[in-house]
Amino acid sequence: MTERILFVDDEPQILDAYKRILHREFEVDTAMGGEQGLASIRDRGQYSVVISDMRMPGMNGAQFLAQVRQRTPETVRMLLTGYTDLDAAMDAVNEGNIFRFLTKPCDKQVLTTAITAGLAQYGLVTAEKELLENTLMGSIKVLTEVLSAASPEAFGRSMRITRYVRHLVAKFSLPSPWRFEAAAMLSQLGCVTLDPELIKASYVGERLSSEDSVRFAAHPKVASDFLANIPRMETVAWMIGQQLTSETGHSNLGVPAHFEEAIVLGAKILELAVALDNLRMTGLSDEAAINRLWVRRTDFGPELVEALKDIEPETAKMELRKVSASKLTTGMILQQEIRTHAGMLVVPEGQAVTQALLLKLDNFSRADMIGKEVMALVPV
Repeated sequence: MTERILFVDDEPQILDAYKRILHREFEVDTAMGGEQGLASIRDRGQYSVVISDMRMPGMNGAQFLAQVRQRTPETVRMLLTGYTDLDAAMDAVNEGNIFRFLTKPCDKQVLTTAITAGLAQYGLVTAEKELLENTLMGSIKVLTEVLSAASPEAFGRSMRITRYVRHLVAKFSLPSPWRFEAAAMLSQLGCVTLDPELIKASYVGERLSSEDSVRFAAHPKVASDFLANIPRMETVAWMIGQQLTSETGHSNLGVPAHFEEAIVLGAKILELAVALDNLRMTGLSDEAAINRLWVRRTDFGPELVEALKDIEPETAKMELRKVSASKLTTGMILQQEIRTHAGMLVVPEGQAVTQALLLKLDNFSRADMIGKEVMALVPV
């Protein structure tokens, strides 16, 4: 991928000069002022390095680069200042928003050296991020496969919740989306400590005893406590711990001061996804469930509930068929629960077929413990 540089200034002749002196070494884009700079990021995607003048009308350079940090945290940010702006520039550096500041006028050699250092820093940050995300997501998938074996009901729910969360995270362009998907995929992990019948009763909205209600309401904290011990999973663990806040009426445990705004929004998205699945499990359609949630929009935020309205139905581009258990493939969705001949639940209705599930069903089939055919939604 080409490493792109964005210069932001309110003087067009200065922007032209940057392009002229640097175009041989770097791919340079320019923007007139902070608003155009943010528009460039929105339209063209993440830049490796963004360099902004400090003094600009409307939005100064420090304010602009703070916005860049929120939208694309991996971007390396630099500030160009005059001597009269040094105090403000130092404040920006000390707050951790700026990688480096350069004083004006800045000659080509100094600028080139700074950009080269910025690109090296960007490479380190993105390489670490890619390694981290790939390693963690691999571990997360292992945990979800364990969940699918230990609690089919909980696994099925986590997959449905993940679909809702993935839709909302994309709509709001949240940074590092793997964190929010991980929180959804592992949101039901604490249910492995609960009785399967209690899990099923809770999911379909049956009336529970006060003791069972307390036990079920504790499952987010069980998962959160477990994951909080894993490095780099602190934010995921915290979001999972908040998932029943709106359902139980309990206030959350407070937001750690170092958490970014996206994590708080991600927790609210997970809450909303859980609430939506609760309604869907009562037999309501997506549309009817979302209409019910609109009545409670102050619990989640009207913009989040509104964003659910164009979610693609799970059954889109799929058709219902009777399929031999041996012919199931990943991507299909079971439309009936699978039980052993003795009545033990193997897989709940609505579960997506995964590789681990295929192996599980194959073992049961070889032992002649389940039926030979099953109703499933099959991609067309």
